[in-house]
Amino acid sequence: MKKTLLSLIAMAAMSATALAADIKPALVYGTGGKFDKSFNEAASVGAERFKKETGIDFRDFEPTSDTQGEQAIRNFASRGFNPVVAVSFAWTSAMEKVAAEFPDTKFAIVDSVVNLKNVRSILYKEEEGSYLVGLLAGMASKTGKVGFVGGMDIPLIRKFGCGYVQGVKAAKPDAQVFQNMTGTTGAAWNDPVRGGELTKNQIDQGADVVYAAAGATGLGVLQTAADNKKLSIGVDSNQNHLHPGSVLTSMVKRVDLAVYNAFKDTKEDKFTAGIQALGVKEDGVAYALDDNNKALITPEMKAAVEKAKADIIAGTIKVHDYMSDKACNK
Repeated sequence: MKKTLLSLIAMAAMSATALAADIKPALVYGTGGKFDKSFNEAASVGAERFKKETGIDFRDFEPTSDTQGEQAIRNFASRGFNPVVAVSFAWTSAMEKVAAEFPDTKFAIVDSVVNLKNVRSILYKEEEGSYLVGLLAGMASKTGKVGFVGGMDIPLIRKFGCGYVQGVKAAKPDAQVFQNMTGTTGAAWNDPVRGGELTKNQIDQGADVVYAAAGATGLGVLQTAADNKKLSIGVDSNQNHLHPGSVLTSMVKRVDLAVYNAFKDTKEDKFTAGIQALGVKEDGVAYALDDNNKALITPEMKAAVEKAKADIIAGTIKVHDYMSDKACNK
């Protein structure tokens, strides 16, 4: 009886080991670097959380060009990694090709849609989170002029700007919003010097709050705002700590959840393909409030943004989406 029990325990341990061995998560970042303190770093946080909770390691890769992204996704899939998560709209065509070649591998892509049976597509309602931080920007602005610095000029980043303008004008209908994009190529995500130049230009025009939605380029936005004693708004990750007392808030986009859930669901054999759209209601986007910025958010501002959050969830406030209404920020 004792031998039988020991055998069963040994077999169970072997089965658990085999199951863990079948889970080989891999993560491919967008161009801009793993430690951009923004979008990519949020993805890394999700992967690290999974590793800490499960003890299962993951592999990741930082592409520096569009061709490297496809190579990395294919390389991971061919080496048996599963799931393979790609965090950038830039990998859409690569994901379409590779996922079709490896139908037994589970894939996930952030910020794009790939209609294949083994691909999870995670989208965010950036306009909702941007509305909330725009409301705070409008209430905090003393000049009635605020700014927005985007990264690559694409509809996705226009979504951020569109929601931001709506939030600003909900607070100050006559407010002026300056908007600049950093560039039209992937290099726009990693140019903090240019981000700083655009911010200084907006400040010179009277902007006293500037929202960055530009990956690592946004670090230059936040730095320049701090240097000029103006307020900034961070993006994707909570960036309040980068310049305490200068970053009004951050529009947190929970890319960490997308990565963590893709890894966890695969491990638990609960992975589902299809589209997931995460907004305020799903805690996919939010504004950040912590010890680094609490002195900047007055009770009135907090009450207003919390009401707006509740109204978005209830459907009382409907934030226009640039993707479906390209005139919404004009």
